[in-house]
Amino acid sequence: MPLSNPAEREHIHNRTVECNGYRRKDGLWDIEGRLVDVKTYTFHNNERGDVPPGEPVHEMWIRLTVDDDLKIHGVEATTEYSPFSICKQVAPNFERLVGVSIGPGWRKRVRDRVGGVEGCTHIVEMLGPVATTAFQTIYPLRNKEQPEGERVSTRPPRLLNTCHAFRSDGPKVKEFWPDHYDGPAHD
Repeated sequence: MPLSNPAEREHIHNRTVECNGYRRKDGLWDIEGRLVDVKTYTFHNNERGDVPPGEPVHEMWIRLTVDDDLKIHGVEATTEYSPFSICKQVAPNFERLVGVSIGPGWRKRVRDRVGGVEGCTHIVEMLGPVATTAFQTIYPLRNKEQPEGERVSTRPPRLLNTCHAFRSDGPKVKEFWPDHYDGPAHD
């Protein structure tokens, strides 16, 4: 269901975050994110002069190359547009994520390596949806491609208690992972 009709208003700013996942021929995965901010009006920037409507204020890209277990093997980050030329200087710092695995504690590990003055706020923000994209890209195919007998695991599913739908006492956990259901025995 879409949002209700808004009050009369004027469009001022647009931020687009796009993430894509790719299976590579070498068995690894590329997960890419792109963030673009644009204004609907001309504004002045001390380094870029007048920035016309539709020209990006920010345009940043990141690519994580990961394995089946979401361990990062390679990182490439770039800044195409930014308010200041010095913003591009931190792109190589994102290589500090090589060797890190996406999973519980991901955001903290990112902040520890490329947070604050060591990184770019916008690229760091993008790593949240990039991580989700990695999960959405890899795990459904991994599960589908595993032989039926290998799909059974006694470990709690990674999605358990990550949202309302996958709460341990809810109907979806009872349906998908009955061994991990801890709600009432009857509906």
